[in-house]
Amino acid sequence: MIGKCLCGGVEFEIGPPFPALYQCHCSLCRKQGGSVSNTGMIVATDRFRWLAGESLIVKWARPTGFRSHFCSRCGSPVPNPLRDTGYIWVPSGLLEGSERLKIHAQLYVDSKANWDEVLGPGEQFGTAPDLRELAQFLQGSET
Repeated sequence: MIGKCLCGGVEFEIGPPFPALYQCHCSLCRKQGGSVSNTGMIVATDRFRWLAGESLIVKWARPTGFRSHFCSRCGSPVPNPLRDTGYIWVPSGLLEGSERLKIHAQLYVDSKANWDEVLGPGEQFGTAPDLRELAQFLQGSET
């Protein structure tokens, strides 16, 4: 499966099997994506490969560890490593292709915006499971 930013400058590939998606409703993800939630995928590093544009990526991090990597040309959020876990966060809106991906988790529903109604599929979590547990949960739900 191929993913690209809005301008096409940053491009990557994910190998199968593909993990399930999650939606995060926390305030940081809302701000990063500009919407009610951020839909993403957690991919094992051995299934991820950059194809182009790594030099275009700008990196920003909060003192808490929250990271935002984005294309310096178009501003699209792009994949970034999840600390030293062996996983990479991939924003699902960058993915191209016809693979059938499913949402299996709704995170931080206790801190969703007051105008957000979590109506989507997936198990709901008030906050979020431990990152490794979440990755395993989503990997176990591979499509």
